[in-house]
Amino acid sequence: MALKRYGILRGTVADSQPGTTGNNHFQVHIRANGTDHRIAINVLSTAKKNRDLQFLVIDNFVHPITDRIKTLTEGFKAVDSVPNGMALDFIRGNLFDINKMQVLPPSQPGPDNDLNDKIGFYIGQAQARQADVYAFGEKWGPEPSTPDKVFSFLPGNGIHDIHMNQGNPRGSHDEDNGAWQDGGVLIHFADENRWVAYFLKFQSQAVHTVDLHPQDNQSGDIIPHDAANLPEIVKGVRILAALVNPDGDDVGFEKVLLFNPLATAIPLNGWGLLDSNKKKEPVSGNLAPGQTMIVTLSGNAAQLGNKGGIITLVDDAGLKIHGVSYTREQARNQSEWIVF
Repeated sequence: MALKRYGILRGTVADSQPGTTGNNHFQVHIRANGTDHRIAINVLSTAKKNRDLQFLVIDNFVHPITDRIKTLTEGFKAVDSVPNGMALDFIRGNLFDINKMQVLPPSQPGPDNDLNDKIGFYIGQAQARQADVYAFGEKWGPEPSTPDKVFSFLPGNGIHDIHMNQGNPRGSHDEDNGAWQDGGVLIHFADENRWVAYFLKFQSQAVHTVDLHPQDNQSGDIIPHDAANLPEIVKGVRILAALVNPDGDDVGFEKVLLFNPLATAIPLNGWGLLDSNKKKEPVSGNLAPGQTMIVTLSGNAAQLGNKGGIITLVDDAGLKIHGVSYTREQARNQSEWIVF
């Protein structure tokens, strides 16, 4: 179960239309290497209840994915749904703190308070400044005999499913569930080297999803005990900093600093730290209230690459507790800790 034509479209904005009561998508006309495309960004669910979407926009988005995708040429590129590549995964990729997503209606009176406003602001800037837009989702077209239903170009081409594509409950788009195939929109304002990111999910989509192995058989189905719209597991421990690029040989000298902000000790036996390739470094012991713990990576499991990566803390059930990311630039200086 997964999207059939997952990938990334890079191009520039030619036009846009906000979502309406008759069309639950914000529509963007993208031109890429002489070819027209439409990206359809959901602003309302077709469900009978909880129809408003969860949304997060990040101005000055910083993540190693930006270094990987900016080398793409204009047009559509199919992307493998695997870690440490160009695919998005809201949970496993540590793109953002999912607890910061807010529920927003598609439209309501007043400025900057609904999805059409939020999406339209940066899309408008992207069009005015001819910034590069990277849309992640499922490809449709080309449709040689069918003009686009919104912008009338021919052939019809586009990207949809520009939202989280896992954690769907049984019977409701569960055939689309899959890990490392989430949708999103990233905009690069090259003159400032500034990235803006849009992320969307439906309220019915669960946060905790099955992570099968081997990695090419990940499902993205909901974990059986999970319910829709739960936050990430809250067990207190946070990744505060990491020594990614120690002086000399990195292997066996990389370190991660953990912190327990709670009033009670947290047993860490069976927990682990995952790297960008999902290799697991075991963690054990008790972390006392208000105390920190330095975990030195053995070099036999998880390793922290100097070209950017992610670090994920999981509990003894394999559920994500906290996750961070770092870029090539942040890892450039030897012996300096990266603070998250």
